Amino acid sequence: MSSPQLPRTTSTANTTPASGDTGVRFDDHGVLPIPDSKRDCSPWELFWIWCGANIAPINWVLGALGIALGLSLIETLIVISVGNVFGCAVFGLFNVIGHRTAVNQMVLGRSAFGIAGAVLPALVQGLLTMAWVGVNTWVVLDLVLAVLEEIGIQGGMELKVVVATAIMVIQLALALYGFYAIRTFEKYTVPLTIAVMVAMTVVALARTHLDWTAAAAPTPGQKLTAVTQLITAIGVGWGLTWIPYAADYSRFARPTLRARTVFWASAAGMYLPTVWLAALGACLASAGGGADPSTLVVSTFGALAVPVLVLIMHGPIATNILNLYSCSLAALTVGIRIARWKITLFAGAVASAVLAVFINSSNFAHAFDNWMVSILMWISPWMSILLVDYFLVRRQTFSIPDLYRDGTTSIYGKFNARGLVSLAAGLLAGWSWQYGVVPAMQGPVAKALGNTDFSWLSGSLVAGGIYGILSTLASARRTGA
Repeated sequence: MSSPQLPRTTSTANTTPASGDTGVRFDDHGVLPIPDSKRDCSPWELFWIWCGANIAPINWVLGALGIALGLSLIETLIVISVGNVFGCAVFGLFNVIGHRTAVNQMVLGRSAFGIAGAVLPALVQGLLTMAWVGVNTWVVLDLVLAVLEEIGIQGGMELKVVVATAIMVIQLALALYGFYAIRTFEKYTVPLTIAVMVAMTVVALARTHLDWTAAAAPTPGQKLTAVTQLITAIGVGWGLTWIPYAADYSRFARPTLRARTVFWASAAGMYLPTVWLAALGACLASAGGGADPSTLVVSTFGALAVPVLVLIMHGPIATNILNLYSCSLAALTVGIRIARWKITLFAGAVASAVLAVFINSSNFAHAFDNWMVSILMWISPWMSILLVDYFLVRRQTFSIPDLYRDGTTSIYGKFNARGLVSLAAGLLAGWSWQYGVVPAMQGPVAKALGNTDFSWLSGSLVAGGIYGILSTLASARRTGA
């Protein structure tokens, strides 16, 4: 498949840049590069997109999970704040790549894996986005029911269905309209949501007696195990799990923006709310609030949560509209040729199934840890290969038209064996040093080293290292060196 009038490299502009936000309009771009005239997203709007997606009750679990794993409050805060520096910085780099190319994230993967070889990562990403919608919707549903019960309203399963349906309709409507609706929604709702969250944080801390040093993991070995699991699940892992989405939105940023501006707008938008809400969750959990989001909210705020409940629901909805939109792009990258609204409706159906699984989970913190560990196992090696491919192999330059050509005519080929072999090796390395709650996700290296979990690191280093070596050898053969 070829696309006429596409820029040859990442630095070539093809149209006159937009001068500002032109409002809400239907996004019909699909996965083709965004013309410069349609790229009107400002740095603040990019910041609001990522900030809004992470001002969500689910992020309270990030901090509460540290307490549940046996760490003290101060230990949990250090792991979360330091770990997210790395995760969000890498996320920022992928936003820069998307801005430079104006191409969505899964299509960019064709350079490292080949035109057909990139189908598998895109398929995995599509499935994961649907699952994330279910996970995030569960948190909102649980919160709504818990607060309603606190004020004496009980409806059982019928109420659950009504609330879940209302949430899904809002999410689907915004995602169907596309990027410009998402951008506008975040731009006008996130600042108010932040103000409400500041007030809630003040109330929460005023009512909570913090215990900074109490920890359920008494020995250094147990603490190390808990630290590595927390780093993998949410310290580094939270920023990394957003990488498959990055370019889907930064491709709309104004082409005249500097790389550092795009980097800081996206990285800070991810870092600030994630660390802020994780810290709040850790504080509440350390005071005996537990790790379940509804327990944290009701035990701390009680009926005071009612006036701000609608705004608190903004975060998960803001997250899910990104999931649904990126799901449609992943499906188009795979080659599915149906209307985007049909893809989105199908995603909603799958999300409902995931929602049912989490509703029946007896321990949300452990279920969430399992979820994060499992998805990081593929994201880490995939991420590392793309970084090596873009910065070391391609020298920050893509032939963009070749990303859209048939594998028989594209310079990237149908399958890039180097990328696929490296990905397989990275998956194996990640699983070997992974320690999830489910026995199948407990690798031999992890068990041999005290149940530690460095799956994100082992998968990244092995996959990126092998891809770099194989690419260097291939280049040497081509030049006759």
